[in-house]
Amino acid sequence: MNLQLHNVVADITGLTGMRIIKAILAGERSPEVLAAMRDRRCKNSESTIARSLKGHYRPEHLFSLRQAVELYEFHQEKIADCDRQILEQLSCFDSQDGPQGTPPADVGEALRRMSGVDLTRIDGIDTTTALKILAEIGTDMSRWKTAKHFASWLGLSPGTKVSGGKVLSSATKPVANKAAAAFRIAAFTLLNSKSALGAYLRRQRARLGAPKAITATAHKLARLVYAMLTDGSSYVDAGQEYYEERYRARVVQNLKRKALEMGFELVSKQAVAAPG
Repeated sequence: MNLQLHNVVADITGLTGMRIIKAILAGERSPEVLAAMRDRRCKNSESTIARSLKGHYRPEHLFSLRQAVELYEFHQEKIADCDRQILEQLSCFDSQDGPQGTPPADVGEALRRMSGVDLTRIDGIDTTTALKILAEIGTDMSRWKTAKHFASWLGLSPGTKVSGGKVLSSATKPVANKAAAAFRIAAFTLLNSKSALGAYLRRQRARLGAPKAITATAHKLARLVYAMLTDGSSYVDAGQEYYEERYRARVVQNLKRKALEMGFELVSKQAVAAPG
C-alpha cells in the first residue's frame, strides 16, 4: 500500500501503530486523521507521520493486512494464556520466606518469591531468561560444590584436554543444556550494553573473537546466578567506566611486575613530565 509507518513508528505493534492500522481497516484513509492518532509519547510529529501514510489502498492488500492483524491478535491471546498457566504453576511453589497469602501479580514476582532473589537485576537476564534458567537448574544449588562445578556442568568452562603435560585443547565440552543456551543468549544481548558486563563482552570479543567472548560472558553470568542463589545476595552493576578503570589498573600492575622481573622500573608519563 506504499505506507511507510515503520519508518516513523519504532514499533508498529505498539499503541500508535495499532491505532493507525485498525483505523485503516475500519475505512479511514486521511493521512492527517490517521497521524492525529499518535500517542503523545511518540517522537515524530503528526506532520511527519502523515507524510508516511499517503498510500494506495488496494483490496488485496487490505485483505492481507486484516489477516495479519487477526493472526497477530490470536497469537497474543495464546501467549497470554500460556503466561497465565505458567503463573498458576509457579504459584504452587512456596517462597523462600514461607507461603505467601496473596498470589503473585506476574511471573517476575513469582520467580522472586521462589528464589529469594531478583535475577533480572543482572544485565542481560530478563524475566523470560530467568524462567528458563530456574526451570532447568531449580533453586537448590547445593548439588554443585562451587561455582566452578556449576559452570562445568553447564559446559561453559574451558576444557582440560591434556596429554604428556601439554594442553591439547581448551575448548568447552559440547553439552545439550538449555540453561547454558539461555546464558549464551543473555550474553549476546550485552553487546551494546553500557554495563560492566557489556564492557567485558566487548573486551573479550576484541581479544578472542565473538563465539569465545559470548561463552566467556555466559560463564560469568552463570557464576553470578550461582552466587545470588547460594548466598541470597543482590547484584549491583558497577558500570562500564568502573570496569574499564579496573582493567587499566590490572594492565598497569602486570606491566610493573614484568618490568621488575627484567630489572626495570615502570614510570608513568606524568611523573616523567613533572618538573624537578
